[in-house]
Amino acid sequence: MQHTSPSAVPFDLDTALRERALLLAPMEDVSDALFRKLCRDRGADLCVTEFVNVEGLLRGCKGAAHKIDLLPGDQPTAIQIYGADGERLAEAAEVAERSEPAWIDINCGCWVPKIARRGAGAGWLREPDAMVSMAKMVVERVSMPVTVKTRIGWSFDDELPIVELAKRLEGVGVRALTIHCRTANMGHSGKADWSWAKKAKDVVSIPVIVNGDVNGADEAETALRETGCNGVMVGRRAIEHPWVFREIRARIDRGETVAPPTREERFALCREHLAACIEERGEMRAVRAMRRYYPGYLHGLNGAGIMRRTLNATDEAARVFALFDAWQAGDLEAARDAAE
Repeated sequence: MQHTSPSAVPFDLDTALRERALLLAPMEDVSDALFRKLCRDRGADLCVTEFVNVEGLLRGCKGAAHKIDLLPGDQPTAIQIYGADGERLAEAAEVAERSEPAWIDINCGCWVPKIARRGAGAGWLREPDAMVSMAKMVVERVSMPVTVKTRIGWSFDDELPIVELAKRLEGVGVRALTIHCRTANMGHSGKADWSWAKKAKDVVSIPVIVNGDVNGADEAETALRETGCNGVMVGRRAIEHPWVFREIRARIDRGETVAPPTREERFALCREHLAACIEERGEMRAVRAMRRYYPGYLHGLNGAGIMRRTLNATDEAARVFALFDAWQAGDLEAARDAAE
Protein backbone atom coordinates (compact mmCIF):
# COMPACT_ATOMS: atom_id res chain seq x y z
CA MET A 1 0.00 0.00 0.00
CA GLN A 2 2.72 2.48 0.89
CA HIS A 3 4.64 4.24 -1.84
CA THR A 4 6.14 7.06 0.20
CA SER A 5 9.74 7.48 1.20
CA PRO A 6 11.18 9.76 3.85
CA SER A 7 11.87 13.27 2.63
CA ALA A 8 15.47 14.46 2.57
CA VAL A 9 14.31 17.45 4.61
CA PRO A 10 11.86 16.50 7.37
CA PHE A 11 8.57 18.34 7.17
CA ASP A 12 8.08 20.96 9.86
CA LEU A 13 4.48 22.06 10.34
CA ASP A 14 5.32 25.21 12.25
CA THR A 15 7.64 26.37 9.46
CA ALA A 16 5.12 25.47 6.75
CA LEU A 17 2.40 27.45 8.51
CA ARG A 18 4.58 30.30 9.65
CA GLU A 19 3.18 32.84 7.23
CA ARG A 20 0.66 33.04 4.39
CA ALA A 21 0.33 29.36 3.59
CA LEU A 22 -2.12 28.32 0.87
CA LEU A 23 -3.96 25.07 1.53
CA LEU A 24 -6.25 22.97 -0.62
CA ALA A 25 -9.24 21.94 1.48
CA PRO A 26 -10.28 18.32 2.00
CA MET A 27 -13.27 17.66 -0.28
CA GLU A 28 -14.93 14.31 -0.74
CA ASP A 29 -14.57 12.88 -4.26
CA VAL A 30 -12.55 15.97 -5.25
CA SER A 31 -9.23 16.33 -3.44
CA ASP A 32 -7.76 13.02 -4.56
CA ALA A 33 -4.10 12.64 -5.52
CA LEU A 34 -4.50 13.82 -9.09
CA PHE A 35 -6.46 16.93 -8.11
CA ARG A 36 -3.95 17.69 -5.39
CA LYS A 37 -1.22 17.63 -8.04
CA LEU A 38 -3.17 19.97 -10.32
CA CYS A 39 -3.57 22.47 -7.50
CA ARG A 40 -0.02 22.07 -6.21
CA ASP A 41 1.31 22.74 -9.71
CA ARG A 42 -0.69 25.98 -9.67
CA GLY A 43 0.52 27.29 -6.34
CA ALA A 44 -1.04 25.36 -3.46
CA ASP A 45 1.53 24.91 -0.68
CA LEU A 46 -0.19 22.22 1.35
CA CYS A 47 -2.95 19.73 0.59
CA VAL A 48 -5.34 17.59 2.59
CA THR A 49 -6.81 14.28 1.47
CA GLU A 50 -10.47 13.51 1.02
CA PHE A 51 -12.31 12.62 4.23
CA VAL A 52 -11.23 9.18 5.46
CA ASN A 53 -13.89 7.30 7.40
CA VAL A 54 -12.22 5.69 10.40
CA GLU A 55 -14.54 2.69 10.44
CA GLY A 56 -13.79 1.94 6.81
CA LEU A 57 -10.08 2.37 7.40
CA LEU A 58 -10.04 0.07 10.41
CA ARG A 59 -12.08 -2.57 8.56
CA GLY A 60 -9.58 -2.55 5.71
CA CYS A 61 -12.00 -1.01 3.19
CA LYS A 62 -10.24 -0.60 -0.16
CA GLY A 63 -11.66 2.89 -0.69
CA ALA A 64 -10.39 4.17 2.65
CA ALA A 65 -7.01 2.51 2.17
CA HIS A 66 -6.68 4.09 -1.26
CA LYS A 67 -7.29 7.56 0.16
CA ILE A 68 -4.33 7.28 2.53
CA ASP A 69 -1.99 5.74 -0.07
CA LEU A 70 0.25 8.73 -0.71
CA LEU A 71 2.37 8.49 -3.85
CA PRO A 72 5.90 9.91 -4.27
CA GLY A 73 5.72 13.64 -4.87
CA ASP A 74 2.36 14.00 -3.13
CA GLN A 75 3.79 16.04 -0.31
CA PRO A 76 3.24 17.92 1.88
CA THR A 77 -0.17 16.29 2.27
CA ALA A 78 -2.16 15.69 5.44
CA ILE A 79 -4.52 12.77 5.92
CA GLN A 80 -7.88 13.85 7.29
CA ILE A 81 -9.88 11.35 9.34
CA TYR A 82 -13.44 11.54 10.62
CA GLY A 83 -15.56 9.51 13.00
CA ALA A 84 -17.80 9.74 16.05
CA ASP A 85 -15.73 7.72 18.53
CA GLY A 86 -12.52 9.02 20.05
CA GLU A 87 -10.89 5.64 20.54
CA ARG A 88 -11.59 4.63 16.93
CA LEU A 89 -10.23 7.96 15.71
CA ALA A 90 -7.05 7.37 17.68
CA GLU A 91 -6.70 3.85 16.24
CA ALA A 92 -7.26 5.19 12.72
CA ALA A 93 -4.69 7.91 13.26
CA GLU A 94 -2.12 5.21 14.02
CA VAL A 95 -2.99 3.47 10.75
CA ALA A 96 -2.84 6.74 8.81
CA GLU A 97 0.54 7.58 10.33
CA ARG A 98 2.08 4.56 8.60
CA SER A 99 1.48 6.24 5.23
CA GLU A 100 3.84 9.04 6.33
CA PRO A 101 1.62 12.06 5.71
CA ALA A 102 2.88 15.50 6.65
CA TRP A 103 0.40 15.52 9.54
CA ILE A 104 -2.93 14.08 10.69
CA ASP A 105 -6.02 16.30 10.54
CA ILE A 106 -9.26 15.60 12.42
CA ASN A 107 -12.48 16.58 10.69
CA CYS A 108 -14.68 18.42 13.18
CA GLY A 109 -16.31 20.64 10.59
CA CYS A 110 -18.27 18.55 8.08
CA TRP A 111 -21.87 19.74 8.34
CA VAL A 112 -23.47 17.15 6.01
CA PRO A 113 -26.40 15.75 8.04
CA LYS A 114 -25.63 12.05 7.52
CA ILE A 115 -22.21 12.66 9.10
CA ALA A 116 -22.86 15.38 11.67
CA ARG A 117 -26.04 13.85 13.07
CA ARG A 118 -24.12 10.70 13.94
CA GLY A 119 -21.70 12.77 16.01
CA ALA A 120 -18.84 12.85 13.50
CA GLY A 121 -17.53 15.94 11.71
CA ALA A 122 -19.23 19.07 13.02
CA GLY A 123 -21.26 16.87 15.35
CA TRP A 124 -18.37 17.14 17.80
CA LEU A 125 -19.24 20.83 18.26
CA ARG A 126 -22.35 19.79 20.17
CA GLU A 127 -20.08 18.39 22.89
CA PRO A 128 -16.93 20.54 23.17
CA ASP A 129 -15.69 18.61 26.22
CA ALA A 130 -15.86 15.34 24.31
CA MET A 131 -14.19 16.98 21.32
CA VAL A 132 -11.22 18.10 23.43
CA SER A 133 -10.91 14.67 25.06
CA MET A 134 -11.00 13.01 21.65
CA ALA A 135 -8.31 15.34 20.27
CA LYS A 136 -6.11 14.62 23.29
CA MET A 137 -6.50 10.89 22.70
CA VAL A 138 -5.44 11.20 19.06
CA VAL A 139 -2.48 13.45 19.88
CA GLU A 140 -1.19 10.96 22.44
CA ARG A 141 -1.39 8.01 20.04
CA VAL A 142 0.72 9.32 17.17
CA SER A 143 4.17 10.83 16.92
CA MET A 144 3.39 13.34 14.17
CA PRO A 145 1.54 16.65 14.40
CA VAL A 146 -2.24 16.56 14.80
CA THR A 147 -4.44 19.42 13.63
CA VAL A 148 -8.18 20.08 13.74
CA LYS A 149 -10.48 21.56 11.11
CA THR A 150 -13.69 22.86 12.60
CA ARG A 151 -16.45 25.44 12.39
CA ILE A 152 -17.25 28.26 14.80
CA GLY A 153 -20.07 26.32 16.47
CA TRP A 154 -23.12 24.21 15.85
CA SER A 155 -25.71 26.99 15.58
CA PHE A 156 -26.19 30.65 16.35
CA ASP A 157 -28.96 29.50 18.67
CA ASP A 158 -26.20 28.21 20.94
CA GLU A 159 -23.19 29.93 22.44
CA LEU A 160 -20.42 29.68 19.86
CA PRO A 161 -17.52 27.78 21.47
CA ILE A 162 -14.69 28.40 19.03
CA VAL A 163 -12.58 30.84 21.06
CA GLU A 164 -12.52 28.79 24.25
CA LEU A 165 -12.28 25.61 22.19
CA ALA A 166 -9.20 26.91 20.41
CA LYS A 167 -7.42 27.42 23.73
CA ARG A 168 -8.41 24.02 25.02
CA LEU A 169 -7.36 22.22 21.83
CA GLU A 170 -3.99 23.94 21.99
CA GLY A 171 -3.74 22.83 25.61
CA VAL A 172 -4.05 19.14 24.71
CA GLY A 173 -1.39 19.31 22.01
CA VAL A 174 -3.23 20.15 18.80
CA ARG A 175 -0.62 21.85 16.63
CA ALA A 176 -2.81 24.01 14.36
CA LEU A 177 -6.44 24.88 13.70
CA THR A 178 -8.34 25.50 10.50
CA ILE A 179 -11.52 27.44 11.16
CA HIS A 180 -14.34 27.50 8.65
CA CYS A 181 -16.06 30.68 9.72
CA ARG A 182 -19.66 29.45 9.51
CA THR A 183 -21.73 27.41 11.94
CA ALA A 184 -22.55 23.80 11.15
CA ASN A 185 -26.21 24.69 10.61
CA MET A 186 -25.27 27.22 7.95
CA GLY A 187 -23.76 24.62 5.65
CA HIS A 188 -22.54 26.65 2.69
CA SER A 189 -25.23 29.31 3.04
CA GLY A 190 -24.80 32.85 4.27
CA LYS A 191 -21.48 34.62 4.58
CA ALA A 192 -18.44 33.39 6.46
CA ASP A 193 -17.54 35.70 9.34
CA TRP A 194 -13.75 35.83 9.40
CA SER A 195 -13.75 37.80 12.67
CA TRP A 196 -14.13 34.48 14.50
CA ALA A 197 -10.82 33.29 13.10
CA LYS A 198 -9.21 36.46 14.43
CA LYS A 199 -10.78 35.95 17.86
CA ALA A 200 -9.37 32.44 18.01
CA LYS A 201 -5.99 33.50 16.65
CA ASP A 202 -5.72 36.16 19.34
CA VAL A 203 -5.91 33.63 22.19
CA VAL A 204 -3.57 30.88 20.94
CA SER A 205 0.06 30.62 19.92
CA ILE A 206 -0.43 27.77 17.43
CA PRO A 207 -1.05 28.52 13.73
CA VAL A 208 -4.63 29.28 12.66
CA ILE A 209 -5.87 28.91 9.09
CA VAL A 210 -8.92 30.86 7.93
CA ASN A 211 -11.43 29.09 5.69
CA GLY A 212 -14.75 30.00 4.12
CA ASP A 213 -15.49 32.34 1.19
CA VAL A 214 -11.82 32.65 0.21
CA ASN A 215 -12.66 32.76 -3.49
CA GLY A 216 -9.77 34.72 -4.93
CA ALA A 217 -6.81 37.00 -4.37
CA ASP A 218 -8.89 39.88 -3.04
CA GLU A 219 -10.58 37.74 -0.42
CA ALA A 220 -7.35 36.01 0.59
CA GLU A 221 -5.54 39.31 1.02
CA THR A 222 -8.39 40.73 3.08
CA ALA A 223 -8.82 37.62 5.22
CA LEU A 224 -5.13 37.48 6.11
CA ARG A 225 -4.97 41.18 6.86
CA GLU A 226 -8.12 41.25 8.99
CA THR A 227 -7.49 38.05 10.96
CA GLY A 228 -3.72 37.85 11.30
CA CYS A 229 -4.03 34.15 10.47
CA ASN A 230 -1.12 32.07 9.21
CA GLY A 231 -2.76 31.04 5.98
CA VAL A 232 -5.93 30.49 4.01
CA MET A 233 -7.63 27.31 2.93
CA VAL A 234 -9.48 27.21 -0.39
CA GLY A 235 -12.20 24.68 -1.09
CA ARG A 236 -15.05 25.02 -3.56
CA ARG A 237 -13.42 27.74 -5.64
CA ALA A 238 -10.53 25.42 -6.48
CA ILE A 239 -12.94 22.94 -8.08
CA GLU A 240 -13.86 25.40 -10.79
CA HIS A 241 -10.70 27.49 -10.85
CA PRO A 242 -7.51 25.81 -9.58
CA TRP A 243 -5.55 28.81 -10.86
CA VAL A 244 -6.84 30.58 -7.76
CA PHE A 245 -3.70 29.48 -5.90
CA ARG A 246 -1.27 31.20 -8.25
CA GLU A 247 -3.47 34.30 -8.22
CA ILE A 248 -3.44 34.42 -4.42
CA ARG A 249 0.29 33.68 -4.28
CA ALA A 250 1.10 36.58 -6.61
CA ARG A 251 -1.05 38.98 -4.60
CA ILE A 252 0.07 38.16 -1.09
CA ASP A 253 3.74 37.65 -1.95
CA ARG A 254 4.32 40.37 -4.53
CA GLY A 255 1.23 42.56 -4.51
CA GLU A 256 0.57 41.60 -8.12
CA THR A 257 -2.65 40.86 -9.93
CA VAL A 258 -1.92 38.16 -12.48
CA ALA A 259 -3.78 37.67 -15.72
CA PRO A 260 -6.53 35.03 -15.79
CA PRO A 261 -5.71 31.70 -17.42
CA THR A 262 -5.43 31.85 -21.17
CA ARG A 263 -7.63 29.95 -23.57
CA GLU A 264 -4.74 27.53 -24.17
CA GLU A 265 -4.27 26.97 -20.44
CA ARG A 266 -7.94 26.11 -20.03
CA PHE A 267 -7.86 23.49 -22.76
CA ALA A 268 -4.54 22.13 -21.49
CA LEU A 269 -5.98 21.64 -18.01
CA CYS A 270 -9.04 19.85 -19.40
CA ARG A 271 -6.81 17.42 -21.29
CA GLU A 272 -4.38 16.92 -18.40
CA HIS A 273 -7.10 16.29 -15.84
CA LEU A 274 -9.11 13.98 -18.10
CA ALA A 275 -6.07 11.90 -19.07
CA ALA A 276 -5.02 11.50 -15.43
CA CYS A 277 -8.57 10.69 -14.40
CA ILE A 278 -8.84 7.97 -17.07
CA GLU A 279 -5.67 6.36 -15.75
CA GLU A 280 -7.04 6.46 -12.22
CA ARG A 281 -10.71 5.56 -12.76
CA GLY A 282 -11.10 4.07 -16.21
CA GLU A 283 -12.59 5.70 -19.28
CA MET A 284 -16.33 5.91 -18.66
CA ARG A 285 -16.09 6.84 -14.98
CA ALA A 286 -13.47 9.47 -15.77
CA VAL A 287 -15.40 11.04 -18.64
CA ARG A 288 -18.46 11.35 -16.45
CA ALA A 289 -16.56 12.54 -13.37
CA MET A 290 -14.94 15.35 -15.34
CA ARG A 291 -18.29 16.96 -16.15
CA ARG A 292 -18.34 18.70 -12.79
CA TYR A 293 -15.13 20.58 -13.63
CA TYR A 294 -15.87 21.82 -17.15
CA PRO A 295 -18.14 24.78 -16.23
CA GLY A 296 -15.21 26.35 -14.38
CA TYR A 297 -12.35 25.16 -16.55
CA LEU A 298 -14.03 26.39 -19.76
CA HIS A 299 -15.60 29.51 -18.29
CA GLY A 300 -15.73 32.45 -20.67
CA LEU A 301 -14.77 30.58 -23.84
CA ASN A 302 -16.76 31.16 -26.99
CA GLY A 303 -19.41 28.47 -27.35
CA ALA A 304 -18.87 27.16 -23.81
CA GLY A 305 -22.55 26.63 -23.10
CA ILE A 306 -23.14 24.55 -26.20
CA MET A 307 -19.92 22.62 -25.72
CA ARG A 308 -20.69 21.76 -22.11
CA ARG A 309 -24.02 20.29 -23.15
CA THR A 310 -22.18 18.23 -25.75
CA LEU A 311 -19.59 17.10 -23.20
CA ASN A 312 -22.33 16.06 -20.82
CA ALA A 313 -23.79 13.77 -23.47
CA THR A 314 -20.48 12.17 -24.49
CA ASP A 315 -19.13 9.02 -22.82
CA GLU A 316 -16.13 8.29 -25.06
CA ALA A 317 -12.79 9.85 -24.21
CA ALA A 318 -11.60 9.93 -27.84
CA ARG A 319 -14.58 12.06 -28.79
CA VAL A 320 -13.97 14.40 -25.88
CA PHE A 321 -10.33 14.92 -26.88
CA ALA A 322 -11.38 15.42 -30.51
CA LEU A 323 -13.92 18.00 -29.38
CA PHE A 324 -11.23 19.90 -27.50
CA ASP A 325 -8.93 19.84 -30.54
CA ALA A 326 -11.57 21.16 -32.92
CA TRP A 327 -12.90 23.69 -30.44
CA GLN A 328 -9.45 25.03 -29.66
CA ALA A 329 -8.82 25.35 -33.39
CA GLY A 330 -11.88 27.59 -33.53
CA ASP A 331 -14.21 25.27 -35.44
CA LEU A 332 -17.29 24.90 -33.25
CA GLU A 333 -19.22 23.00 -35.89
CA ALA A 334 -16.40 20.47 -36.25
CA ALA A 335 -16.19 20.25 -32.46
CA ARG A 336 -19.87 19.32 -32.22
CA ASP A 337 -19.47 16.82 -35.06
CA ALA A 338 -16.50 15.23 -33.29
CA ALA A 339 -18.61 14.47 -30.26
CA GLU A 340 -21.58 13.01 -32.13
